[in-house]
Amino acid sequence: MGTPTVLDEPRAIDMHAHQPTSEFLHDAGGQMMKDAADRFGADLEPDTYEHMLEEYRDAGVGRAVLLGWDAETNTGNPPVPNDYVAEVRDEYADFFVGFGSVDPLKDDCVEEAVRCVDDLDLSGFKFQQIAQGFDPSDPEHEELWETIEDLGVPVVFHGGNSTLGACSPGGRGLKIKYGNPMLIDDVAAEHPDLKILIAHPAYPWEKEQLAICQQKGNVYMDLSGWMPRYIDDQVLQYAQTLLSDKVMFGTDYPMLEPEPWLEQFAELDFDESIQRKILWETAEEFLEL
Repeated sequence: MGTPTVLDEPRAIDMHAHQPTSEFLHDAGGQMMKDAADRFGADLEPDTYEHMLEEYRDAGVGRAVLLGWDAETNTGNPPVPNDYVAEVRDEYADFFVGFGSVDPLKDDCVEEAVRCVDDLDLSGFKFQQIAQGFDPSDPEHEELWETIEDLGVPVVFHGGNSTLGACSPGGRGLKIKYGNPMLIDDVAAEHPDLKILIAHPAYPWEKEQLAICQQKGNVYMDLSGWMPRYIDDQVLQYAQTLLSDKVMFGTDYPMLEPEPWLEQFAELDFDESIQRKILWETAEEFLEL
């Protein structure tokens, strides 16, 4: 089967894309990224942005959120600098929406968050709690959430397990408990004006994720990181019923590519109005495009 007919024009918005270059795959990812690639047979050789955009255009995708990454304190690996994310965004301004990243364990995380928005004009933030080694519900991070809420931009939190460090001794020291979406529920409750996107169907906490998205008006989720045929049936059922306004398309590029993802999504045979919501309408509203 081909891509859905609703993609005859490139309007879909990928809410979860990483750099295809060595800045993310080798420098920031380090050995934990190689573990993930080896475990799942992925070829994560660095590529160009030109080829990335060609893949997206061919698949009918019009925009993608390009995510920053800073887990330096917990992993020892260098970040994908926010200035670099902004530079790539500027070079491909008609395609990328830039999200910064701040390491919550760094003393200057609040100042860097302000700089990302005020000086670099980035549109939001990405947090990967397992790689960054922190509990978002811990009161020590309250100033950061207050600041981002005041800045008026959304945040993406990682949801569920992580393939980083897969099958390595001790999982490279990464702790999957920080991927439990219940830790995000505290942040959502205490910061009702903060728009939150939980990335990925949050295995093995899918039910908790669905409950939070249903109960908190400021919390959404995306389907990135999983090919559609492997997504939990209850997640897919909620996506086309109770949470049809809360679920968005995402790939986790370059780990997953847009064309095969969209081909499998078409096989789910969702109603066209639901496809439009998942593929771009909800994202346009969330990102205020």
